[in-house]
Amino acid sequence: MTVDDYLALITSEYQGLPNFTAVVSLLVAIPVQVQSLLQAMQTTLFDLSTPPVGDQLDILGAWAGVSRNVSIPITGIYFTWDDTSNPSTDGWDFGSWQPNNAPTTLAVLPDDAYLTLILAKIAANNWDGTTEGAYAIWDSLFSQFKILIFDNNNMSYYMGIVGGIVDSITLALLTGGYIPLRPEGVQIVGYYVAVDTNPGFGWDVENQYLQGWDQGSWLKFVS
Repeated sequence: MTVDDYLALITSEYQGLPNFTAVVSLLVAIPVQVQSLLQAMQTTLFDLSTPPVGDQLDILGAWAGVSRNVSIPITGIYFTWDDTSNPSTDGWDFGSWQPNNAPTTLAVLPDDAYLTLILAKIAANNWDGTTEGAYAIWDSLFSQFKILIFDNNNMSYYMGIVGGIVDSITLALLTGGYIPLRPEGVQIVGYYVAVDTNPGFGWDVENQYLQGWDQGSWLKFVS
């Protein structure tokens, strides 16, 4: 409601009295602002498509049941100059700026990684457990990559990630089991991740994600 909506509720004997109208306007102005703020919070502060940042994410994470604070051993995450030991993860577009006295474990996730974790948790809570559903969720979480699931038919599977290089934080979240998209009792043995933007190498496969000799690149295995 607006201030005018409240003024329209004034009974006839007080309608048109300027002092009375001014007092009512003053009294309802603050509640009207509070109502407007509360109505806007859902779309402006806590809409995951916006996306929210900072404390807003922490509140959404608490609702979803995941924390920004994690404990994952991580290397090759920070930006470095002229370091060829891990060129796929610590150069431009991949490395994160290193704070002073940075630990070897990542204790607090940055907003973008935490948002991915929240979206994954929400998706897992609504997942039907099917492979088709898993593909749909992975594609929505990581539109820049293509997820490939290799079922071993023994309650375990491998996962391939092609189409781009996975950043260190995302890879650590995957291998650390923080992204909870796995059927109960089924084990993810490991991940085959791309080393460049080429399709992955595969035998007797020819599509946009897997190619043969001279086209596909060997995938790196991490567990």
